Amino acid sequence: MQRVTLVRYTAKPDRAEENERLSKAVFAELKGSRPDHVAYALFRDGPEFLHLFVNLEDDDSAAVTELPTFKAFSKDIAERSEAAPEVTRLSLRLVDSYGFHSAPQGAEARRNPTAA
Repeated sequence: MQRVTLVRYTAKPDRAEENERLSKAVFAELKGSRPDHVAYALFRDGPEFLHLFVNLEDDDSAAVTELPTFKAFSKDIAERSEAAPEVTRLSLRLVDSYGFHSAPQGAEARRNPTAA
């Protein structure tokens, strides 16, 4: 089974930029460590944030939640938010997809078609 997690919340207006900055640090660390079985996205509309996490191999979120930058991000999330984040965690079997890639060589092949 794969893990799908959706987190939605509204940041306090004076903390929204800080929240985005802390979130982007997580993405920078992920881009450095490049776990090949993880998809993670952040969406924002004003002070509203939505995080989408997918683990294409296991029902586990440690590839993100154990990162030092994620721990720093989540440490004060309650203080940065208008209300507690709404979290939906699902353990599902991926049937089909478009745009989810489970191996880094797939991403490299798309960037450099002659490498395939």
